[in-house]
Amino acid sequence: MNQPSGVGLTLKPISRNEMAQKIASYIVEGAYVNLGIGMPTLVANYLPPDKEIFLHSENGILGMGPAPQDADIDWDLINAGKQPVTLLSGGSYFHQADSFAMMRGGHIDISVLGGFQVSQTGDLANWHTGEVDAVPAVGGAMDLAVGAKKTYVMMEHLTKDGKSKLVAQCTYPLTGIGCVSMVFTDLGIFEILPEGFFVVELFNGMSLVQVQAVTPVVLHTYP
Repeated sequence: MNQPSGVGLTLKPISRNEMAQKIASYIVEGAYVNLGIGMPTLVANYLPPDKEIFLHSENGILGMGPAPQDADIDWDLINAGKQPVTLLSGGSYFHQADSFAMMRGGHIDISVLGGFQVSQTGDLANWHTGEVDAVPAVGGAMDLAVGAKKTYVMMEHLTKDGKSKLVAQCTYPLTGIGCVSMVFTDLGIFEILPEGFFVVELFNGMSLVQVQAVTPVVLHTYP
């Protein structure tokens, strides 16, 4: 999309940790939540300790806590991304088949996944860029994307070469169709409704014109 005349494009993205904090604020007490591999695992560090929220990992854990301190790392206690985690009081372990039954059976309230692209109709591409040397590894993302009651996506707004990850139609292999409820990027929060992307919040005082200038699909505002 061409830059509007006279409009500066000094974008002010927030950090990954700040993104995680934003997502944590959208998770309600009592929710069963799966945090996908990569950036989404940061969300665990910002969930309020006074709220009972149940974190699930597809390798067979329910009741994960925040990341451990170095002195407390137990390499027998890891999440699906092979990162060390903690277990809250009352947490449990179980077979991976049972874990996937939870995911496929609609027992996860919210999944937070990373993404390469999200379309204006809520399609998600997050497992393969289509590059010749890319490692195809969909893992449990496909099950989480369509099995959870709500799917949130956490990702940078732009690729390293400046292309928007919010798109009209995904060009990468799909993980799920029409499955994404909200997208949290380093520029803003966007809800997906039948009309497309709606702006919930833009960060650091950025204007809609600034963010729209780097996004090739219409960003709607609420009436």
